[in-house]
Amino acid sequence: MHRREFIGLSLAAGLAVSGLGGCSRRKPLQFGLHPWIGYEPLYLAEEFGWLSDDVKLIKGQSSADSIDRLQSGTLAGAALTLDEAIRVHVEGPELYVVGVADVSAGADVLIVRPDIHSIDELRGKRIATELGGVSGTLLLTILDRADIAPEQVVIVDLPVDEHLDAWKRNEVDASVCYEPVASLLEDAGGERLFDSSMVPDTIFDVLVVTREEARSNPQVVSDLLEAHFSGLRYLVRNMYDSVYRVAARQGVSPDDVRSALATVMLPDLAANRRYLETNGRIDTVARHLSRLLLGEGLMSRALTTPVLSNDAFLPGDAS
Repeated sequence: MHRREFIGLSLAAGLAVSGLGGCSRRKPLQFGLHPWIGYEPLYLAEEFGWLSDDVKLIKGQSSADSIDRLQSGTLAGAALTLDEAIRVHVEGPELYVVGVADVSAGADVLIVRPDIHSIDELRGKRIATELGGVSGTLLLTILDRADIAPEQVVIVDLPVDEHLDAWKRNEVDASVCYEPVASLLEDAGGERLFDSSMVPDTIFDVLVVTREEARSNPQVVSDLLEAHFSGLRYLVRNMYDSVYRVAARQGVSPDDVRSALATVMLPDLAANRRYLETNGRIDTVARHLSRLLLGEGLMSRALTTPVLSNDAFLPGDAS
């Protein structure tokens, strides 16, 4: 179970597939969305009526819903993690990353037993992670930075919601996970050794559209991003009200929302321009992730396009 799926289910169980009504002369952009704090600007944009009639949010429980619909052709865009976007692009349809919704800044963590004091001491240890999810991406990044080959550790590929039970059975020495599992492991005696704030600008949630949609409906893609930034501005400038709106929608406490916001960075328009410039951070990280994922057999072939990002659809004014 991927991170966005696990958190989405825990925060918003029972959320049905739905979308905005409306029609236009253009074919609406069917855009997949699921519960995650970084995607809240689009939910706010919908709530305040800032979405164009040409953009229809198709809401699911998890990124898996969006991925399935992208690959079946029923969606023309979605909110995904960057590693998920790479996998979809390689398998088809080809995508552009047109927006960066959030950057992990502590949301993803490495929890270890108290006798492990450094990353170097992970060699030979049993590490629980979900290889096909964002926790797997973080583990591969940690090992790569420490010059530890994956075969020098014992990777226990488990859904994150099973890590606590494996820990209690003494089947693992460490876990790469996220809340609420991270806190539960700490309560069980684990210690935080590493988190995503130590690898800034590495784990991204992004907004993607198919390249066909970008070619055939460029204005609609721009409308989607305009709505995202309108929602983001509201969230930032009206934080108190936004927190309570998000809490009510997700069925959690305002403190839970504040805690979630504290673990991510929500890039504004200027930051998006930097991330999405040709051969900028998104393209650089995508190529690096492609090599890591291919090396672990998590992709069938390498990312061949040198450019995954496209900044042409970003709004022209940050006001």
